[in-house]
Amino acid sequence: MENFDVVVIGSGPGGYVCAIRCAQLGMKTAIIEKYDTLGGTCLNVGCIPSKSLLDSSHHFHEAVNNFSTHGIEIDGTIKVDLKKMISRKNSVVEQTTKGIDFLMSKNKISVFNGIGSFLDNKTIRISTVNDEKKINFKKAVIATGSKPISLPFAKFDKERIISSTEALQLKEIPKKLIVIGGGVIGLELGQVYSRLGSEVSIVEYSDKITPFMDKSISKELLRIFRKQKINFNLSHKVTEIISKNNIVTVTCEDSNANIVTFDGDYCLVSVGRKPYTKGLDLEKVGIVTNERGQISVNDRLQTIDENIFAIGDVIKGPMLAHKAEEEGVLVAEIIANQKPHINYNLIPNVIYTWPEVASVGKTEQELSENGVEFKCGQFPMRALGRSRASMDVDGFVKILADKKTDEILGVHIIAARAADLIAEAVTAMEFRASAEDVSRMSHSHPTYAEAIKEAALAATENRPLHI
Repeated sequence: MENFDVVVIGSGPGGYVCAIRCAQLGMKTAIIEKYDTLGGTCLNVGCIPSKSLLDSSHHFHEAVNNFSTHGIEIDGTIKVDLKKMISRKNSVVEQTTKGIDFLMSKNKISVFNGIGSFLDNKTIRISTVNDEKKINFKKAVIATGSKPISLPFAKFDKERIISSTEALQLKEIPKKLIVIGGGVIGLELGQVYSRLGSEVSIVEYSDKITPFMDKSISKELLRIFRKQKINFNLSHKVTEIISKNNIVTVTCEDSNANIVTFDGDYCLVSVGRKPYTKGLDLEKVGIVTNERGQISVNDRLQTIDENIFAIGDVIKGPMLAHKAEEEGVLVAEIIANQKPHINYNLIPNVIYTWPEVASVGKTEQELSENGVEFKCGQFPMRALGRSRASMDVDGFVKILADKKTDEILGVHIIAARAADLIAEAVTAMEFRASAEDVSRMSHSHPTYAEAIKEAALAATENRPLHI
């Protein structure tokens, strides 16, 4: 029986990064993955493939709607080859997962394919259809991620009632796509198929989309999406979903208790994700999950057994790949007796629609609820020369700063390249910068990042230069 210093169960961003860092720190490391390819949900059926389709559909949308304005004339009909688009997406996924294979080999990490389950607090069984083996560990890390949540009255049939996994592999462009849930996944995939020609209707239980984000961001994104001809039905409670003869009928109750129905040829259910711990046999090591299916951990991410850690989507906190990565590094360094830290307040959130949305820190409503006195600086993207040059004029940058100290408490961006711009905000807040600090930094011109400087000026003395 092989012996390892660390065994990681799950090869998503949290798992494979944890394994790499453990190996870098001199530990004999193994990683267990139930599927044939490494990378978990993110690389195979999540972050990477969805961004591939978002980019492809964005190119198509630009060609149809904006190329002529740029003086680019195309003779003939511009059309979508969905099969080729999906094939390109698959190629991106394949290249990325092979990159993880390379990293495992480079760092001399042993890879086992199969279902990993605990036999006791020092032994893991790895099961496949035809084989079974056991390995010993000194430390183990649970990084098994999450799965899409289905509605109790409408399970995924993977044909017409689908999750994000199936939405990434459709063989036809839906004529009418109903999306249940106005969160990240629903908005991103809804925009993909809207660009490709689907009539998209989003049904959301809350009275706003992206309810976890700053209210001004939710309001602006809703305005932009409606301008893009996506239909929204807010404050609608779904009560029934029926698929019959290739038609899906969604029945809802609106805010006035009226019964409303929607018909489509596909229904994407994107109401969230839940931790996935099936098959781990946690009871054999005394680990229990809470009512949300999460594994309880301390501030060192140790479970009830000090030699078994858990990271990523299986524990509390936002289900984000980069959050899991940070936790993977933290655990590796704790095992190596180092003293790492994570500031969970500075884990950015991103929605990869166009325009993109990104935020870090506290929202305006959170500060108000906690009685924190703050000031707000906001700057519209349409006031930037760079935005006008690229025709990306929607959105704004919003900076929230402490009223007394001027320390930046939250940054919220809806703009072209917001996903990249937010890194400046994270850096500033990590060093506890004030709005004035950022306002006095030189930002290259013309760039989208100038909006951050202008918003900081607005927050500092209400003196933006370009509005």
